[in-house]
Parts: sequence; C-alpha cells; structure tokens
Amino acid sequence: MSIQSVKRAITILTLFTPETPRLGITDISRQMNLPKPTIHGLVQTLIEQDFLIQDKETRKYSLGLRIHELGTILSGTLKINQVGGSVGQRLARDTGLMVRLGTWDRDFVLITLNLFPTVDDSFLFRQLGLGPRVPAYCTGVGKAILSTFTPQALDAFFQRICMTGYTARTLTDPAALEAELEEARARGYARESEEYLHGLSCIAAPVFDAAGRATCAVSLSGGPGLPDRHDLSEPADRLRQAAAEISLNMGCPAALLMGMRKP
Repeated sequence: MSIQSVKRAITILTLFTPETPRLGITDISRQMNLPKPTIHGLVQTLIEQDFLIQDKETRKYSLGLRIHELGTILSGTLKINQVGGSVGQRLARDTGLMVRLGTWDRDFVLITLNLFPTVDDSFLFRQLGLGPRVPAYCTGVGKAILSTFTPQALDAFFQRICMTGYTARTLTDPAALEAELEEARARGYARESEEYLHGLSCIAAPVFDAAGRATCAVSLSGGPGLPDRHDLSEPADRLRQAAAEISLNMGCPAALLMGMRKP
C-alpha cells in the first residue's frame, strides 16, 4: 500500500529532465493536476531535505545536491560499474573510442558509465546529450540487449512502446528492427548509426548475468562512419571480448557464455 504524500513527492522529482531542468509551482501543479498549495507543501519538504533547490531570481526549482550525492553512491555501487569499469577503460584506451556501460530499465537503457580514451574527449560527448536514460530500440546498447530477447518477449516489448523517430535514420518499423536484431544476434553485436543522435554511431554487445540473462550492454561510440569502417573487425573483436570478460565478472557461467559465442 503506497503512501500518497511519498508517491507525490517522488513524482515531483521525476518531472525534472534534461529538457526541463527547472520548474515552477505552476508547472508542477499543472503536470500533476494538483492544487498549488498542495504542491507548495511538498516542494518545501523536498527543499528541507536538499532534494530540491530554488533559484532566488526566477523562483523556479531544480534538483538538489542530495540527488547528485545519491546518484554518485549508486553509480559506485552498481555491479556492472564495479566489474566492468576497468575492462571498459581498457577497451576505450585500446580502441580510441568512447565506451558506455548500460543496464536495462523498464524498456529503456540506463547509461551507468561513460569511459573515454583521453580526458579531452569527455567534453565533446557531454555536449551531445548522451543519456542517462536512452530508448532501447534505436541505440546500440538497447539493440544489443533486445537481440537476446525471445520472439514472445520482443512482441511484448513492441506492444508496450511507441517507436518515435528521433532522426531520419531511426527505425520505426518493428519488422525492420527485428531483421536487424537477427543480424546482431548472428554477429554477436548490434550496430546503430545516427538513429538517436546526429553525428554519433556505435556498436554494442550484450553482457550476461549469473542467470544467463542479458541485463546490461557495453558499447563503442564514435562518428557516423563507425559501423562501416573497413577495419571494424578489430574493435568489434575487442568489444566482444570485453563483453565476455564483463559477463564472467557478473557471474555468467563460462560454459553458458561459450555456447553464446559467435564466430
């Protein structure tokens, strides 16, 4: 049984997004269809606990430092980050490409770690607006995980989501995506080129847990031409090897992993 005030407070926090980082009482009241006095009381409580802060000039609210603190704790304690961070950093250094780790979350993928071959590269990719929560059907990490779904699970996924076109290259036809996922399954990694963000493409491989489920993925990101590089076989091999190593670290049985290995 949920407590209404707690549920409402959590809902307020979820209204803040990269597109709407600042909201006023009127904005929140309208989105939640609740009276302003009710919203004001909830917001004041969140401010007292440092979950929200208010800009003195605009009088609007944004997420507080307590959210960042909790996020840092979560990021550092997530198993995929703990066992995959060093492997991913080595992969970034060896390939000269950005590496991302992500985990499945309610039909989306939550990016848990971005790793760069050099410090300077991080600035460029931050400007692209990557994550932290990205759609599964038009991103490499998402397609990598989807490629492991059974036909029944994939059908259920398509029924739950709306395949919005983020760019002119986004696949919005389930049949076309299914065909691409079949190819990804055969080669052991998924491809994506400017389907979610202009100027960015990637290849990604699934990461399996102790039960043999692909709950996470690791990817290599670069410019639009990455999937068509003539020397793609080398970074793709390194990617698959990294995914296998992280899977073993996640507890996936070696025998099960060998059965999934692609030529």
